[in-house]
Amino acid sequence: MRNKTRSRVGTLIAAAVYAACIFALPAWGQSLTQGPLSPPANVRPPGLRNVGIEQRLNEQIPPGLAFRDENGKAVQLGDYFGKRPMILNLVYYQCPMLCGEVLTGLESAMRVLKFDAGKEFDVLTVSFDPKETPAMAAAKKAEYIKRYGRPGAAAGWHFLTGPAASIDALTKAAGFQYQYDPRSGQFAHSTAIMVLTPEGKIAQYYYGVEFPPKDLRLGLIQASQNKIGTVVDQVLLYCYHYDPNTGKYGAIISRVLQLAAGATVLILGTFLIVMFRMTPATIAERKYPATNGRRRTTND
Repeated sequence: MRNKTRSRVGTLIAAAVYAACIFALPAWGQSLTQGPLSPPANVRPPGLRNVGIEQRLNEQIPPGLAFRDENGKAVQLGDYFGKRPMILNLVYYQCPMLCGEVLTGLESAMRVLKFDAGKEFDVLTVSFDPKETPAMAAAKKAEYIKRYGRPGAAAGWHFLTGPAASIDALTKAAGFQYQYDPRSGQFAHSTAIMVLTPEGKIAQYYYGVEFPPKDLRLGLIQASQNKIGTVVDQVLLYCYHYDPNTGKYGAIISRVLQLAAGATVLILGTFLIVMFRMTPATIAERKYPATNGRRRTTND
């Protein structure tokens, strides 16, 4: 029984290392691509000179900024800090296109995760239009909570509105740059979400309108300082590294090779220990199992 258990453990370790190496290859390729960095303001088109994302990694989001939640209750951002890692996304609720795409992409990625909003992480969706109201936030929340469909999500996904002073301070801290167009009555803005630590510091940025669930999961685990996730996630974080330029995780090949080498040594060592501990009597017992209370020999 002991030998069978060891054999199974060795097989599982080998399978895990093989899978890690296979999954590392496409991620390594992704890490070599150029990320969506914001160009300097003086080379942007006239209507987009104040539009972009300037990363503020490790920047503290001001906890004292005043907003109102979807119920109209006065809150401060610090009310949501200190519990779990958070996803921060900046939108405006009457946006005709991009903001809806960002929220849909975020909800789709969250639905794939085994983590639950309100349990392992929270979400702060904040409008950067000071004219929008809690009623608009409530309508948008109802729409996306229904899509998400997880029990208890309403307590973990917050939709906020606020005054211009709070919005300006928040967007400045997050490096989120946008510009209002009075002719169309709309905002020009970039698309990104940010992962925050439980204390409210910016840990990572993810660009675009679609967010890989694997990267988002690892980002939340890392932001939580490994307080959520599994042992497998810890192994993946050892082998993968967040690249701020791409907003994605890429494999650290040297660590993948170290892990594979360590697993190989472990498997070989286990095999040699088992072999050395096998006595001639044990070998004979395995070759000629006992029958009817006596040992079977070649003369039977």
